[in-house]
Amino acid sequence: WDAVIEAMMIAAFITVMMVSIEYLSVITRGAFQRELKRSRWRQYVAAAVLGALPGCLGPFLVVALYTHRAIGFGALVATMIATSGDEAWVMLALFPREAIGIMVVLGAVGIVAGAATDLLLPGTRHGVDPCLDLVVHNMASCRCLPGRATAEQWCHAKPVRYVVTLGMLVYTTAVVAGIAGPTQWNWIRVSLVLSGLFGLFVVTTVPDHFLSEHIWVHVIQKHVPRIFGWTVTALLFVSLLEQMVHLQAFVDRNPWAVLGGAAAVGVIPESGPHLVFVRMFDEGAIPASILVASSIVQDGHGMLPLLAESRTEFFKVKLVNVFVGLGVGGALLSLGG
Repeated sequence: WDAVIEAMMIAAFITVMMVSIEYLSVITRGAFQRELKRSRWRQYVAAAVLGALPGCLGPFLVVALYTHRAIGFGALVATMIATSGDEAWVMLALFPREAIGIMVVLGAVGIVAGAATDLLLPGTRHGVDPCLDLVVHNMASCRCLPGRATAEQWCHAKPVRYVVTLGMLVYTTAVVAGIAGPTQWNWIRVSLVLSGLFGLFVVTTVPDHFLSEHIWVHVIQKHVPRIFGWTVTALLFVSLLEQMVHLQAFVDRNPWAVLGGAAAVGVIPESGPHLVFVRMFDEGAIPASILVASSIVQDGHGMLPLLAESRTEFFKVKLVNVFVGLGVGGALLSLGG
């Protein structure tokens, strides 16, 4: 039961943050794409930043840019090393300070690895040029600040607007009351309240199209059930494993085996399995080096669009990720980190 309650709180936090990212992504209209072609180093930095952003939107966008010849193979590698997929939301919810530090490390490693990849493997690029649908588009119905139309939307509001608004209101109230998140007022609790208020602003002002397609279909229906399911599974798995095996003792005796296992699990192109290592780190059962290695190798489901188009290209990226993940994780583990 405790695992279910904790998973509900984590999923609620992730939902609010994903709605906020979705909103900001749409209102920018992808204007940065024109700037990427001007400099390869600009591509590495932008790709690493997009990868470091929690969730799948950044990696999906980079894969689409790559398949449309807007960026190179090194930038794609930088993104997939920097990203932790939806697990990044969970890390921010469980241990925000450490999560931010890990994201910074992954971003820096991604930039270096991307540049090194292009240097060692010049001209690496596959011949498929599909047209992947981007979540960000230029439909007039996605105008996120409709002005006076906001009041009219509420006069003829669809049931989904009431449901999502009520959910945001319940979440924000729970954080303010100390039911969800930290019980003491600190920067984390203040940040959660501010994010909840921003999420409430988004769902009460955006047009019906944005609410239905971007928030309800993309975030809530597509992501939240999977995040909740994997979170509960990971919490229960680690809880049961702790009762059967002394995790700390096992990791102390077999750190290199656990490191290799984390890298192997990271190859799976799906958000979820990595949560086991997130939870183990939160419990103090594994060191940061193993979590970093797993985070470098795994990319959530950000590579699934590329896997559908080119298995060869998918495994090229994964091979680089495994090499870098084991190298960085092994170095940190050797130093006792």
